[in-house]
Amino acid sequence: MKVLVIEDEQDLSDSICTYLSNEQFVCERSFDFNTALEKISLYDYACIVLDVNLPGGSGLDILNELKKQNKMEGVLIVSARNSLDDKVFALKAGADDYLTKPFHLPELAARVAAIIRRKSFEGKNQIQINELTLDLSEKIVRINSTEIDLTRKEYELLLYFISNKNRVIAKNAIAEHLWGDNMDVAGSYDFIYTHIKNLRKKLIQAGAADYIKSIYGMGYKFTA
Repeated sequence: MKVLVIEDEQDLSDSICTYLSNEQFVCERSFDFNTALEKISLYDYACIVLDVNLPGGSGLDILNELKKQNKMEGVLIVSARNSLDDKVFALKAGADDYLTKPFHLPELAARVAAIIRRKSFEGKNQIQINELTLDLSEKIVRINSTEIDLTRKEYELLLYFISNKNRVIAKNAIAEHLWGDNMDVAGSYDFIYTHIKNLRKKLIQAGAADYIKSIYGMGYKFTA
């Protein structure tokens, strides 16, 4: 799932993104208020890691903008402010969780994963769709209790489809979700077709129904 890290300390941002990437999240970054505002206006994210003190503005104003735009992203505040009043104010303003600096990266990753589970998957660690089971904590996919071998991008693609079940997803949205800021390195959209083709083949060969449908001229849809 795609995470936006809004943090002006580059070393900390690097550490967060490196750790989350190793946990199979796709990370994008913003280092200041205006860039962050532009990103949340243009793109959707599963979760936003948000510092309160930013060059050019306050992270709390980012929270307000998310509400104005009716955005559904989960938000984890990370801040050096550790008073109870600061935490209560941020949570009342719309944040889903609050983590005080300094923090341990495994805890941050666990909190991000928990927010995404609550927002996108009803708080469940396992997603069951007929014969298909996804274990979000272990990042394992099973068909009729048999584990299938997916690449990282195939797993991310399946999770993205399921989190947008019954919605048509455009190719550019899929590309931006899977590669984030690095989507230009992929070249044409042929790589999307290849990933989807391989994913569908593995699911069907393992005994799953053909859930991923191509919608001509529009994109793809996961229908259970």
